[in-house]
Amino acid sequence: MNPVDPRSAQAFRFVRREYSAGEVRLVYAFDDGPELIERIGFPDAPAVLPERQAAFDAALDLLHLIAGVSYYKAGVPSTILVEGTALDVATAGFLDALYVHGLGEFGYHNKIDMRGRIRFPASAASAEMRAMPNGLPRNTLVPIGGGKDSLVSVEVLKRAGESATAVWIGSSGLIESCAQRTGLPMLNIARSISPILFDYNRAGAFNGHIPVTAINSAILVAAAILYGHDAIAFSNERSASSATLEYDGVPINHQWSKGWGFEQSFRDLIHARVAADLNYFSLLRPLSELAVASRFAQNNRYDDVFSSCNRNFRILGPKPSDRWCGQCPKCHFVFLALAPFMPKPRLLGIFGRNLLDDPAQTGGFDALIEYHDHKPFECVGEGRESRAALAELARRAEWREDAVVERFAHEILPQLDAAELAIEPLLVVEGEQRIPAHLLALIESG
Repeated sequence: MNPVDPRSAQAFRFVRREYSAGEVRLVYAFDDGPELIERIGFPDAPAVLPERQAAFDAALDLLHLIAGVSYYKAGVPSTILVEGTALDVATAGFLDALYVHGLGEFGYHNKIDMRGRIRFPASAASAEMRAMPNGLPRNTLVPIGGGKDSLVSVEVLKRAGESATAVWIGSSGLIESCAQRTGLPMLNIARSISPILFDYNRAGAFNGHIPVTAINSAILVAAAILYGHDAIAFSNERSASSATLEYDGVPINHQWSKGWGFEQSFRDLIHARVAADLNYFSLLRPLSELAVASRFAQNNRYDDVFSSCNRNFRILGPKPSDRWCGQCPKCHFVFLALAPFMPKPRLLGIFGRNLLDDPAQTGGFDALIEYHDHKPFECVGEGRESRAALAELARRAEWREDAVVERFAHEILPQLDAAELAIEPLLVVEGEQRIPAHLLALIESG
């Protein structure tokens, strides 16, 4: 079959969504082209409790609409059709914002202005139904990504004595290994992208970054209703709300769906349209990346299993090089963020090498501190955090002679305002958040 070219399509269609025997099927199409079917598998799925059926249906509707961003981006037509249902004004407005801002980086790289192009159809006559409480049991879903952040959240929930389940989406040996190390009950949800999308990509369809955290959040809302959990605790810190750059007057944020704006609007939508007693929040929201790193460093339980590397797909081997490529922005940033807070031999043991003593890595660290360039399109901290970390290392005898640190101290540090390089203010717990009070107290205590 030769699929249509989505770039020439007039409309993107949300065709239908189906559920049976623990599998969700999300169906989309461009014009009258072939159906693109995404499959979400919930293992050992229980029967949907009758009192939660309406909430589960609403969660699946929301999942269908949010997950469509993966497919819409292949053609970005100006007409969006939602078949079989009418959207209320608030839901359509949420989706407009999600697609515009969540595809901001995609639009930047593909030279497509998403503003004015995306408009979900809204019906003023559509009833804005208010969700009811569903009697969800006290239990928290904590998404595990394999990196340091979610593991810090796990330890906070364990200290609080919370009933929690480690959950991840898709197949990853590394993430599974981290989940096992937490000692929590585990839930692995399967996700299968339509193979037709890959055909489109090979044929030259538009491609690029999508708001994956938004999709995962929608999947977990359905899982919470199905399995019985009253909370979803992500691990997004306040740094995630900072734009990567500004282009044509628009902030472009690689981590937009990890930011405070998305968290707030998505939580409000869940309470209004899905379940009034399902809490969605980020447990690390009032922390900087450096503050998260300082907490991770307090516990060596995960040193030999965690990884934030986005480039190394040979991960989950016995050597650090099997988990950390040592070349990508995530490796650079995690190494730098942890360095002020743990003994140097321990950090070198985690990575298997000293990234700060390799002159070939200089350009990567320059990008993190926004020296002659914007920070990378990756989930990394703010430039001021990286500058403060390097300035701190430049004051320490065990680090200051390493190639990258020494060059920073001599070439870049004199150009910077010393008052803005203190690391302590970046460790303060502050900013907007919706963390339950008993958990916030533990975050504030360090």
